[in-house]
Amino acid sequence: MEDTSVSWRVRAIRGATTASENSVDAIREVVHELIDAIETENTFDYEEIISVTFSVTWDLDAIFPAAITRERPNWDNVPLLDVQQMHVESDLDFCIRCLIHFNTAHPEQPIHHIYQRGATNLRPDWGLVQARVPSTLPSPSAR
Repeated sequence: MEDTSVSWRVRAIRGATTASENSVDAIREVVHELIDAIETENTFDYEEIISVTFSVTWDLDAIFPAAITRERPNWDNVPLLDVQQMHVESDLDFCIRCLIHFNTAHPEQPIHHIYQRGATNLRPDWGLVQARVPSTLPSPSAR
């Protein structure tokens, strides 16, 4: 008898960006830009998203990134949460980070983590245009 079971895995997509100022319009612009890039560069089923957590630096309080995302097609039933990022003195100003956990029957598909605008400096180890290159991290033993 042939094994027809599907091997599911939980995967995660990271993303970050920076707004130009603490305003609804500035935050809305960069959240849409970030989610657009995540959707374009990754393959996932919205029904399989477990949850999305947004964190923002202390200087952003004009609107919740989750509220902006919830307005988008296919995102209204996704569990979304906003939190304030721990304040670190050398952190980026006006920074929005996200972490998307999702189930997939295709764990071999590459994950494209998206770092835009001023947030590109957060993960220089992930190379140049992360949206175009699969994430490749050294194995724990190589670090």
